[in-house]
Amino acid sequence: MLKKTITWLFLLFATYSFAGTGGKEKPKYLWFDAEANFERFASKDSVSYYLEKAKSVGFNQVVVDVKPIYGKVLYNSKIVPRLTTIHGKVIHRDWDYLQYFIDEAHRLNLKVTVSTGMFPSGHPKTREGLVYEDERWDGKTCLEYMPNNQMIDIKNDEQKVGAFLNPVRKDVRKYALSIIHEIVKNYNVDAYALDYCRYPSDNSDFSDDTRKAFERYLGKRVKNFPEDIFTWNADGTKKMGIYYKEWWAFRANVISSFVKEARKEIHSINNKVKLEYWAASWIHGIYGQGQNWASPKSDFSLNYPWGSKAYNDSGFAPYLDTFLCGTYLERIYGMDDPESIEYGIARAQKLIGHDCNVLGSIYALNHQTNIADAVSICLEKSDGLMVFDIVQVIEMNLWDGIKKGIEDVERHK
Repeated sequence: MLKKTITWLFLLFATYSFAGTGGKEKPKYLWFDAEANFERFASKDSVSYYLEKAKSVGFNQVVVDVKPIYGKVLYNSKIVPRLTTIHGKVIHRDWDYLQYFIDEAHRLNLKVTVSTGMFPSGHPKTREGLVYEDERWDGKTCLEYMPNNQMIDIKNDEQKVGAFLNPVRKDVRKYALSIIHEIVKNYNVDAYALDYCRYPSDNSDFSDDTRKAFERYLGKRVKNFPEDIFTWNADGTKKMGIYYKEWWAFRANVISSFVKEARKEIHSINNKVKLEYWAASWIHGIYGQGQNWASPKSDFSLNYPWGSKAYNDSGFAPYLDTFLCGTYLERIYGMDDPESIEYGIARAQKLIGHDCNVLGSIYALNHQTNIADAVSICLEKSDGLMVFDIVQVIEMNLWDGIKKGIEDVERHK
């Protein structure tokens, strides 16, 4: 009887172990950033060469970024202007960047995830991009609540990575969804990754539009705005107001509801296209950006002063097919080390449960000497691998290390 029980448990474990992939090869993504590779992929030959290179080391999927922070795009759009200039470098392509990537990738039996930055639409430091050229976006970018208690338009904040449109506005959301619609309708992509699908930081947005939306969320007027949310201490920390917890839950719901709408939009056209989302693995540190990638079944936020049941309920993992878990950390191993890739993957899996797949993703620049180990840990411990970005892989010549990491795992599976 004992022998039969042990055999049954072994079979059950074996079935569970392979259930996530069905015995199939795990996805292994290489990210092609639009801005960093703007000049490198000015020619078709370069695109073909590096896709073949990616295939040769073991990647089976690529992420093609076609809308970086400038708010313009690298595909044939009837909605958004074409991106032709970055930092004074002008490149005019007489070919469709995204379509060529898809054609060449599929020729090589590589799947394609297309990625767009959802809300950034300009570069504050150089004042390049859509919101600096098109006045219809005036007043629709995020308003920042500064530690000196002044309000400034993010367009004028040179410290910010991008000039974000306000995600609470209906016209902004409609515009973002129209971009998703256009791409999924016109291009044969395998997946769509939402990038920069968030607030820029914890001090935005504090516009009248957001105040009204927050009051609708609360079901009451906010007498003192933003003081009833929080005020700034002299050291730059926050002093909690009476609606502090409600504020973070509200903002998380703004982002979560957009992710839900994005999924609906994609599947209204093609329900075979997967929805993916990249975010940093340190979920407790990105509440200010409205990024609750956890399962709504998780209660993790209750451990923090900004957390609440309403915040937990905003988790958007159920709307995703794949969470690209941003374990952009230098240390690789250590289940007791919160700054390790291994820990970050395990935390994501715990907080997401079975709501969607979790792929470990690594920042190549952190692993010049140990990229094989970083690759291996993602493949061993998660549902797959994503490496960001090809520009770093090229410049540090990490191809052999990546290949070794992939082969070391696949040889022993």
